[in-house]
Amino acid sequence: MFKVGADFDKVQASRPEFKREREVTFTQPPNPNWKQGDGANDGGASLKKNHVEIDPHEDGRDVSSNYKLLISGIVPRPIALISSKSKDGKTTNLAPFSYSQVINHDPPLFTVGFVGPLEKAKDSLKNLTESGECVINIISEHFVEAANATAINAPYGVSEWDISGLTQAPSSVVQAARVKESIMSIEGKLVETKEFQSRVTPGKKTGVLAIIEGVRFWVREDAINDDKSLVDLKVLKPISRLGGISYGRTTEALEIPRPRF
Repeated sequence: MFKVGADFDKVQASRPEFKREREVTFTQPPNPNWKQGDGANDGGASLKKNHVEIDPHEDGRDVSSNYKLLISGIVPRPIALISSKSKDGKTTNLAPFSYSQVINHDPPLFTVGFVGPLEKAKDSLKNLTESGECVINIISEHFVEAANATAINAPYGVSEWDISGLTQAPSSVVQAARVKESIMSIEGKLVETKEFQSRVTPGKKTGVLAIIEGVRFWVREDAINDDKSLVDLKVLKPISRLGGISYGRTTEALEIPRPRF
């Protein structure tokens, strides 16, 4: 993992080249013979390790430590590459958010977490709350660099579409464009927002949760099955967010049937 202070270009050049041809493969689970009551598959090794208790609000602990801990420990995280448009239609925005997840299917609901208060909403949140619309685009391997470029701290009014070189495709229900390069995109309508206050500085607004309903799905034709119910992982090749500046690939998977009582 790259460490702050190191020469990133030098570190990057020393690493193996990206193997584009690497396909998603399925393996057996660690213990194919596991049965109910067996517990962990490591033979009890994890029980010999102790844990460190951390109070997120202990005296002297900086809130940035909680941020670093959470983004390095809660992994991998899906990334919502959100495209939005201002209410007057004059400004477009494209930005990635890894505080994101699907939370329901009837109706299709998604959550996205934004850092900072509504009063000082950055581009994506400002557009989302004022227009009530957005598109959630899923990031795949073939445009990860372009997606990362949209995280730039450009001033409001500067379009990350131009910075990334990604292509706008028309949406059906919302005004914001979807990313043509994305294997899967979701047109969304804002359901509600919830603002949160700091525990360290009472009264200070530190984040906003947005609940978004998916009103249209777009999936590339070579990635969807005949009844439009399954996205092919081997085509999607999703990119996830890890700690620091790290991203993850999905190149290996395993299947375990859901148990029945």
